[in-house]
Amino acid sequence: MPWPTRGRQYAPIRIGLIGAGKFGRMFLAQIPHVAGFELVGICDRELDTCRAALEETGWPRDGGPTPLLSDDAGRLLDQCELDVVVEATGDPSAALRHALDAIDRGIHVVNVTVEADALRGPLLARRATEAGCVYSMAYGDQPALICEMVEWARTVGFHVVCAGKGTRYLPIYHESTPETVWGYYGMTPAAARRAGMNAKMFNVCSQERPRFSSRLMLEGKASTSNSATSSSIMIYPGIR
Repeated sequence: MPWPTRGRQYAPIRIGLIGAGKFGRMFLAQIPHVAGFELVGICDRELDTCRAALEETGWPRDGGPTPLLSDDAGRLLDQCELDVVVEATGDPSAALRHALDAIDRGIHVVNVTVEADALRGPLLARRATEAGCVYSMAYGDQPALICEMVEWARTVGFHVVCAGKGTRYLPIYHESTPETVWGYYGMTPAAARRAGMNAKMFNVCSQERPRFSSRLMLEGKASTSNSATSSSIMIYPGIR
């Protein structure tokens, strides 16, 4: 069923958002444009961050109810009768706990915190399957786009033996710290703060070390890139 018609024929999907930073706010801005989505709660360590995120993205929309605001993820999961939780904290340990707590309650999980998936993704997927839930990455971020590339390659007849993450990399990035990271992204600290961007998270992203120089390997033949901008590779066990 096409998404634009879902809201008219089915009950809306009740969504809880954990993490009201940069990625959480992008999702908040998108929700009103997707028929069938209903945001019922937001959780962040700071309630003021939740309020700022709602104000920045124009909530409440069309006079609708304001979502529950909480600094306790357990309260969000227990009180909001959620269908799915979107985990967008950027904190791997917290994200793992939130995902497992949601799955234990029978709630589907969309995980934006890719670091948690890199640590325990297969475990989360297995736990979700056993509980009859869906565990998924967020479409639009690199892991989901990599999977889409793999599906495309297989559809057109290639045998995919390896898939990896593709971002710009320079050796000087190893000198980056949370205090200096924004210069490598071409922005000022003030602009990053206004955008709700987390310096620690982006500093980790900038320091990922390349282990291979291709984005995708087909039949064992790599499409190589310049070594100064080569990409780090994350191996996905499901890709065979």
